[in-house]
Amino acid sequence: MGAEPAAVLVITDLAVGGMTCPACVNRVEKKLGKLDGVTASVNLATGRARVTHPADVGTGELVATVEKAGYTATLPEPPRQRKQGPADHDEPEDTRPERDRLVVTALLALPVLVLSMAPALQFRNWQWLCFALTAPVVVWSSRPFHVRAVRGLRHSTATMDTLVSLGVVASFAWSAYALFLGGAGDPGMRMPFTLVPSAPDGVAHIYLEAAVGVPLFVLAGRFLEARARRGTGAALRSLAQLATKEVSVREDGIERLVPVEELRVGQVFVVRPGERVATDGEVVKGSSAVDLSLVTGESGPAEVGPGSAVVGGAVNAGGMLFVRATAVGADTQLARIARLVTEAQAGKARAQRLADTVAGAFVPAVLALAVTTLGFWLGAGADAQSAVTACVAVLVVACPCALGLATPTALMAATGRGAQLGVLVTGPQALEGLRHVDTVVLDKTGTLTSGRMGVATVTAVPGGLGRDPVLRLAGAVEQGSEHPLGRAIVAYAWREPPGGQLPPVSGFAALPGRGVRGRVDGRLVEVLAPGDEVPAALAKALTAAEAAARTPVLVRVDGTVEALIEVGDVVRPGSYRAVERLRRLGVRPVLATGDREAPARAVAATLNIDEVHARRTPEDKAGLVEDLQKQGLRVAVVGDGVNDAAALAAADLGIAMGGGTDAAIGAADVTLVRGDIETLADAILLARRTLATIRVNLAWAFGYNAVTVPLAMVGLLNPMVAAAAMSASSVLVVANSLRLRVWQPSPTARRRTR
Repeated sequence: MGAEPAAVLVITDLAVGGMTCPACVNRVEKKLGKLDGVTASVNLATGRARVTHPADVGTGELVATVEKAGYTATLPEPPRQRKQGPADHDEPEDTRPERDRLVVTALLALPVLVLSMAPALQFRNWQWLCFALTAPVVVWSSRPFHVRAVRGLRHSTATMDTLVSLGVVASFAWSAYALFLGGAGDPGMRMPFTLVPSAPDGVAHIYLEAAVGVPLFVLAGRFLEARARRGTGAALRSLAQLATKEVSVREDGIERLVPVEELRVGQVFVVRPGERVATDGEVVKGSSAVDLSLVTGESGPAEVGPGSAVVGGAVNAGGMLFVRATAVGADTQLARIARLVTEAQAGKARAQRLADTVAGAFVPAVLALAVTTLGFWLGAGADAQSAVTACVAVLVVACPCALGLATPTALMAATGRGAQLGVLVTGPQALEGLRHVDTVVLDKTGTLTSGRMGVATVTAVPGGLGRDPVLRLAGAVEQGSEHPLGRAIVAYAWREPPGGQLPPVSGFAALPGRGVRGRVDGRLVEVLAPGDEVPAALAKALTAAEAAARTPVLVRVDGTVEALIEVGDVVRPGSYRAVERLRRLGVRPVLATGDREAPARAVAATLNIDEVHARRTPEDKAGLVEDLQKQGLRVAVVGDGVNDAAALAAADLGIAMGGGTDAAIGAADVTLVRGDIETLADAILLARRTLATIRVNLAWAFGYNAVTVPLAMVGLLNPMVAAAAMSASSVLVVANSLRLRVWQPSPTARRRTR
């Protein structure tokens, strides 16, 4: 009998509504986990559940399970394009109901708070006015807390809403008792306000300020949290907004405007100056500069022409372009970036999983503490007022919101900021991996070097025409060549000062096996392979070129050798700074390549890399990673090709270059979108700052509860002050995380390596 085939697993994302604290997260995960073969990871900050389930478990069953737990669940809709007005930017639609409830609550609660805190303003029957203003706050403003508390009760669970609801009801009920039966309803009654509950004076005190203060501060805190959490997803929304709605398609010489959803691979579309590129494609006609800053973080525009690849979402900053679509819809780079950011924000770090576990048991523990506090005070002979006050303060102050928000808000802010800087991470585990990496295995071709032919060095004969004039003459004559060496020289001469248009060539001739010749500005210019005529002044440059495995060519003008040009796979400009910055961060660089020993050693010497492994097959690279790991090192691999995929998958952390193959990107945990190796140091710094932020958040969340709960239990915390402290703790945690949105790599680190 053969083994049964493994069940096919499917990943489904659900938008879960009604969650307010980690206890809710814990409950949803447990309910979904009770289904056969189903595992779930729920993120409080995003309100999303990532569910892995067998194919025979439908989404309807998943939704029904979440609803049975007392929450709502829907399949998230893709972002819709719509025209936004000023109000949309100022106030997102999903926060307007919360804002309206908060405004009404504030209008009702502020007079109660002022009168309760300022005895000098208390007039005859002031307490009855406060009672009338408090009633709608308790009934209408606090209704969401009551509804969710009752819903949890039906499902035998307790959440933060249970604590808030009980606190509000207990404060209001005690105040009603005091007004109607405890003597507090006397028209001339005055009540002093103290931060610490005072001893009874024969008249039962009222706590209407707590009954309105608790919902006011909690609603305000949640509103600010919602606004702040929305801010952490700003990078993802800005990516979604880069997509165009319509595109001009050119077919048979006729141009027509069609929805971008109808665009197909192979169709040619028009991009006018100032317009966004509709999708990934290849320029077939026209030349221009495109601004990729919003897509890849590139600081300057990139020149493109026929044959150049362009990315959807880039802005055409120059002339008209005709582009052939090479990818549409979910296959575009923009869609992949958005998908990676979304998936990263849906994950959980180890610290968050621990926090969720603690918070899941926290609310029942708080309820037990509140009951214990009430019983202890009454058993110790204290009056009912003091016992109820201490009990309510415990219920209100011990909210685990800060604990639940400590990690996900920091991760959301960090992954969004990383996307803006050109660093995409697949999840929290990748950020944690970046933080602990101590060794980086670097591929050579396409990673440290450009991966294509380019001019490495131009050495002119002393006393001759000079470097720049000779380079322009060589570039001019090579315009008639189709050889890769010739194209590299033309491209370099075009870019180098003074740059621009090269002079025309006449009498062009290709010399098989030797080079090319032609007349430029009346001079005979020859670009030839070196022979016996190499001047002594260029002998050293020729030896260096051969040692670095570069191709040397001589430039002869009117029969006189004027310069030697070295052509080869050149080191990326950012590689020098990248390797130095990695060293400063305590990360050991290792070069591993399938190339020959000579060029590998030359690149390593240029970049000051001590450990070199040349002529390595894909299997050899993966074996090298395993050997380093056996030494106790945390290894990251940076690569861009299919031959790097095995090593990327074997490493503790795989890092792919953005311009690399799909196989490399698919096997990697981190993608450097711009293809700039220097952003690797930025990614490590961002990971370290993120985890430091999470540690601060968790320390505050745990420390807050460790201090305030005992104070409330011994009667040293007014319930209203407890509500303010609880809300402030959540807001402070979110605000601390939001600092990651504006994080910048240290400019001093960059300057030191220049």
